[in-house]
Amino acid sequence: MEASSTISGMMRGNRIFVPDYQRAFSWETGKKDNDSKKQVNTFLADLEDYLKNEVETPYYFGHFLYEQKDENVYAIIDGQQRLTTIIIFLCALFNRLKELRELSEDECDLYEDMIKRRSTYKFSTVHYDNQLFRDYVIDTVKKDHYGIETSSGKRIVAAYDYFVEKLSSMELDKIEALLNAVTSSSCTTHIVKSEAEAIQMFIFQNNRGKRPSHLEVIKAQFMHNIHIYGDAIEIDVLIEQVKARFENIYRHISDIEDFVDEDAVLTHTLRVYFNSLWEWNATERINSELGKPSCIDFILNFTLALERSFNNLSRLNDDCKDDVNIEAALLCGRYDIILPFFIKAYSNGVTLENISKLAKSLGDLTLRDAIIKRRADLRSRLDDVFKSFESSVDPIIERIEWMKTTDNWRWSYWNNNSLRPVIESNWSSNDHWIAKIILWKYENYLISDEGKSGYSPIKYRSILNPHLEHIAPQTENGEKEASGYDAYDEEFREEYLLCLGNFLLLSAPHNESIGNKPFALKRSTYNQLKQQREIQIMTEQDREKIAQRKESIVNFILKQL
Repeated sequence: MEASSTISGMMRGNRIFVPDYQRAFSWETGKKDNDSKKQVNTFLADLEDYLKNEVETPYYFGHFLYEQKDENVYAIIDGQQRLTTIIIFLCALFNRLKELRELSEDECDLYEDMIKRRSTYKFSTVHYDNQLFRDYVIDTVKKDHYGIETSSGKRIVAAYDYFVEKLSSMELDKIEALLNAVTSSSCTTHIVKSEAEAIQMFIFQNNRGKRPSHLEVIKAQFMHNIHIYGDAIEIDVLIEQVKARFENIYRHISDIEDFVDEDAVLTHTLRVYFNSLWEWNATERINSELGKPSCIDFILNFTLALERSFNNLSRLNDDCKDDVNIEAALLCGRYDIILPFFIKAYSNGVTLENISKLAKSLGDLTLRDAIIKRRADLRSRLDDVFKSFESSVDPIIERIEWMKTTDNWRWSYWNNNSLRPVIESNWSSNDHWIAKIILWKYENYLISDEGKSGYSPIKYRSILNPHLEHIAPQTENGEKEASGYDAYDEEFREEYLLCLGNFLLLSAPHNESIGNKPFALKRSTYNQLKQQREIQIMTEQDREKIAQRKESIVNFILKQL
């Protein structure tokens, strides 16, 4: 493999694979062609711009770093996202070209050099996605999306589908031009035979596309420090242990990345590891530990803690699908407070029943905090019970219940006296997300209040794109009020239109279908949720009915949250 080459030259005669301790495919496809934040879209857009501008110099795909494992066998250390995308794109290109005509002899050679020669695949991704990669992208024997377990696998499929869709409308001359642009594009490579050297180079080298996360850099730092400071006899064993930990970590990233960022998990792990909610700067703290004589012990212990954190958050994500208390806690945010508690709870073997109780308590407190918007710090009020938390959730719940009732000036920011005036006032559009959570919890309260009916609580995610409906609608630009509503005088607009009593939780399709219709017509559609059925008994939506409904919701909040 030459230091300066073309993409086809880099691949020719070689086999390249992504080590399992490296990140799986993470580039995303946007919903719009011009979504500049999505790397797959940008990949194709850049190539099309290159062709459009008729540039004479070859397209440049950047620098690739490899560790040579065997003769003509290389592990890609830096650039795997770009190379994976190139291979996916080439597979889609070759398939489109075959639809239009037979491949020429040179094109067949290119395919065999870069994609597959007989039964030999020229590129492999991480092993847990590799069979999918071969079946869906290279061999195209898998046509459906069923059974794809990892988010990285779903991104592989999404990228291939995106390229197939875009190429399907292109004529032969453009397909040929794109194939030539990619295969003859230039790149630079650096090959190392020492893993230690490859890791050191990775630490100081920036990626094109997605920059390395703090987690990726710290992984490299850990392995680099083992090579430098580890016992020579044990280095290989220690490196394999760290690699195995990170292989499991990257598996779990796919499970949790929709609700928590991997670098945030790094910080949450730090809080659990050092037993303090005040840990904040993960990079700085870890670097300080790596400067100590005990750095090898720290690396081994902290990578184990990291693996447990990702595993526990994956379990939390699974339990969230069935437990409304966990779902509610995650909806309210404040992951810096609640996730370290959950990580500890799972690590210490707390039962799911008690984790649900803990979630209810933490979720209610963080929801109160979001409603009240005081600047008082929850972290300082919970850090001591976090430090002492081992297996019993009772002290945490007792602390939170006391915070909700005490009049002690330093702790009373979250009590009912602080909460009531906020929930009784008007709600701005910036707070609609909070109002939707409240009404969802109110819905489940109504369901539980009629427990004899046998209904189970509904999940927030089961409501298709939850919207906040103004029962008596807002009007703009002199729009005439529809019939069935109170007079829109100054008092009504100021005190009733934007209060909780005039809000209703609807799915987006439902909300869009009713618009600002007369109240009788809208009311006839309110037959899905129990709070919608509350509206069914009203003949009109006047300020008295709004005030009554507001009182009902306010009382629910004060008693149940």
